[in-house]
Amino acid sequence: MTIRSLLHVVKHLNLNTFYFNFKSFPFYTAIRFPVFLTRNVILKNISGKTELPSPFHTGSIRIGFGEVGIFDKKRSKTIWDVKGSVVFMGPANIGHGAKICVGQNGTLSFGAHFNLTAESSIICFYKISFGAYCLLSWEILMMDTDFHKVYKMNMHINEDRAIEIGDKVWIGARCTILKGVLIPAGSVIATGSVVTRSFTQPNSVFAGFPAKIINENIEWKL
Repeated sequence: MTIRSLLHVVKHLNLNTFYFNFKSFPFYTAIRFPVFLTRNVILKNISGKTELPSPFHTGSIRIGFGEVGIFDKKRSKTIWDVKGSVVFMGPANIGHGAKICVGQNGTLSFGAHFNLTAESSIICFYKISFGAYCLLSWEILMMDTDFHKVYKMNMHINEDRAIEIGDKVWIGARCTILKGVLIPAGSVIATGSVVTRSFTQPNSVFAGFPAKIINENIEWKL
């Protein structure tokens, strides 16, 4: 570890950062502190598996950081409740107030340069995956489960279904993304939209309740 990396660790070293790394990774990985957490992260459950990108760097993954002016950052609590698997494919930022819940059979994958700004919830009991360079705004809800089973004629009719988000997708504030949804690369999901079905047209804008395509052949900038 270089002097610069060491100073970086000292700046962000707290009980959460120390505990998460040494609980989640082998010693030779943990001592490099690939994950930084703020003091406002509640580690409700870390019995699951966390996979890192290869190669990884000190502080590649940041949990509970960032600042959005309309929220009280000092009182905002990030919750990490992971019994299943979380896979990081590259650097990632999970902003303050985020709630990450992964069930025992769930796999949540973050593409490289994933960025969740603040106060959003991702609930994964089966499979949720993000491509590279995805940007999520605040107060978003994503879930691949209904939690409670529904039966018809003794048949289970509401199984958990995967959510797949392509590369460079921007999801606006207060959107809801439900199970079984595919969002193609280059898409924008407009603020307040509810996405209940898959789309195939990339580089498009989707909006509404339920969401539908309102513009095509767009390109948005990070």
